[in-house]
Amino acid sequence: MQIKGRVSTAEGRERVTVVPDSTDDLWHLTYVVEPGDLVSGDTTRRIQRDDERLRDTGGEREHLHVTLDVSDVEFHRFANRLRIGGEIVGCSREDQLGFHHTLNVEAHDELEVEKVWKPDQLDRLEEAESASERPDVAVATVEEGQAYVHTIAQYGTEEYAAITGPTGKGEYARSRSELFDELGDVLSRLDVDAIILAGPGFTKQDALDAIREAHPEAAELVTVVDTSSVGDRGVHEVLARGAVEDVQEETRIATEARLIDELTERIASGAKAAYGPEEVAKAAEYGAVEHLLVVDERLRTERGATPADASGGDWEQDVDEILRTVEQQGGDVTVFSSEFQPGQQLSNLGGIAALLRYRIQ
Repeated sequence: MQIKGRVSTAEGRERVTVVPDSTDDLWHLTYVVEPGDLVSGDTTRRIQRDDERLRDTGGEREHLHVTLDVSDVEFHRFANRLRIGGEIVGCSREDQLGFHHTLNVEAHDELEVEKVWKPDQLDRLEEAESASERPDVAVATVEEGQAYVHTIAQYGTEEYAAITGPTGKGEYARSRSELFDELGDVLSRLDVDAIILAGPGFTKQDALDAIREAHPEAAELVTVVDTSSVGDRGVHEVLARGAVEDVQEETRIATEARLIDELTERIASGAKAAYGPEEVAKAAEYGAVEHLLVVDERLRTERGATPADASGGDWEQDVDEILRTVEQQGGDVTVFSSEFQPGQQLSNLGGIAALLRYRIQ
C-alpha cells in the first residue's frame, strides 16, 4: 500500500490518497471504506446519448473521474478486485450526477477516501504500507504420504497445493521420491522470498535432501521447523511459534495465532481473560484491559458498515467507545482477520475478547 497524501477537509474529515499494491491491500481497504465515505477514482461508464436511447444501443463506455457517496463495499478475493458502490456526487460529466455506479478497484489503482477517520483505520493503512516491504513467505508441511503448500497473506493463508496419496505398496501407491519430486516442483514455481518446511519426524529433512538435489535454488530459500501436524493445523503451529518472523519481521496472522492461543489458555485455566461484548465492555470500564482482540467483520458490522445490516450490529455496547476506552488507558488493540482460523475462533467467542491486567468479578 502506498499512502500518497493526506489533506484535512471540513468538519474533522480528512482526504487520504492511497494506491493498493496487492490483493492484501484491497482486503485492507474493505475494512477502511464505509457507507457514507466519499471515494474518488478513475473509471469507465456506459453512457447513452439522446439519439442512442431511441435505438437502445446500450451506449459506449467513456473514461470518467467520479466521486461516490459510498453505499456498499465488497472484496472479491478470487477476482483480485474491490467493488465500491454508491451514488455519483462528483463527476467529470455533470449529466451523470445522481446515478449509482460501482468502482472496480484493482491493484495499482489510485483512490481518494474522504471521511472522519477512526484511529484503527489509519493504523490499518499504515500497517498495510509497512507490510509491503516484508518478504513473501510460503509454508510447506510434509509427512509420510502427504504434503501441503500454503502461501501467507495478511488476510489469512491460502492452500496453494495439496499432494496426497498412499505410499508403500499397491497399484495406486506413490513412492516417497515421487512425493518429494512433486513437492519440489511446486516449491520451485513459487514466487516467494522464503519457504518454511515443517512437519513431524524426519520426513521433512528427507524431503529437503531431495529438493536440494532436484531444485537447488528453491532449497536455498528453505528453513526447517518441527511441528506435530501438517496442513492447516501445521501452518497454525508454524505461525503460533513465530517461525515466520525469522524471515518476516512481523506478520498479522502470526500475531493473531499467538494471541488466540494465549486467550484460549487463559479461558481454560480461569485466568485473566474476558470475552463477549458485555464482559469486555465491563473490563474496559474498570481499566483492566491489557490487550483487546476484535474481529474485523464484527467491527464493521457493529459500525453499520455492511449492506445486510446498514443500521449496525446487535451489541448493546458501542464498539468504538470500547476501543477508545482501552486506548486511553494504555491498552493494545489487535483487529483479527475473519478470513483466518484465529479470527474464526474469536468469532465463536462473540467476536471480541480481552487479555486482562487483573481478574475482575
